[in-house]
Amino acid sequence: MPFEQIQFDCSEGIARVAFNLPDSLNSLTRQMLAEFDAVLDQCSRPDSGIRCLLVTGQGRAFSAGMNLADPGGPKLDLPDGGHVLEAAMSPILLRMRELDVPIVTALNGLVVGVSVGIALMGDIILAARSAYILQPFANVGLIPDGALTYLMPRLVGKARAFELAYFGDRLPAEKALEWGLINAVHDDDALQDAAEGLAQKLAQGPTRLYGMTRRAIWQGYDNNFNDQLWVERNMQRTATRTQDSREAMRAFFQKRTPNFTGN
Repeated sequence: MPFEQIQFDCSEGIARVAFNLPDSLNSLTRQMLAEFDAVLDQCSRPDSGIRCLLVTGQGRAFSAGMNLADPGGPKLDLPDGGHVLEAAMSPILLRMRELDVPIVTALNGLVVGVSVGIALMGDIILAARSAYILQPFANVGLIPDGALTYLMPRLVGKARAFELAYFGDRLPAEKALEWGLINAVHDDDALQDAAEGLAQKLAQGPTRLYGMTRRAIWQGYDNNFNDQLWVERNMQRTATRTQDSREAMRAFFQKRTPNFTGN
């Protein structure tokens, strides 16, 4: 499909997505989410050659959240404000969770509302020094969505999750790093280069093993201890049968760097 509200580029095994409505601070529309979903569909195809997904935003924002004025979005006079989540947002988050390639998110400027959920779906999350996270839901008569009632308590703890949800204060990048919500903070003009470097490193790694690691960690959010031991046991059996696992073992004994193909 043609892309009008995102920028998309794919090369060297990296799918690069940038939300691209800078005049509206990349507020999410149904069309933008559909275009992003098409990219996720491409990333999910085994024959795509994609080995890493990099997500960011154009201009001064990663995203200002859902565009409530979107003609294709929710109507404020409707009684079911969750319909747009069920129809457009939740499928995106589920596809990101199930993706078999690593995800890097580069947070430039403001990250607001439901877009925080997209940002936190990244395996590696980088932020510009000027970036901040904001959950303004209570201020506009809504509850947190975008999986934030699931993710935030697990990532920063119950007390901080309630604080962010109730008061809608800005969470600056440096504090987000201190709280363990993101991986690193970079000067604004260095963010994209840092994200690209990490994406390139991941795209040269053992892609199938990364995919299994993603699934195991996500399942660990929901499993009990015994169940998770079985997840590890079963996935390790599959992992040791991959070409990259065998290549890594050969490289270890030959004292050289492995040449991963992603298989």
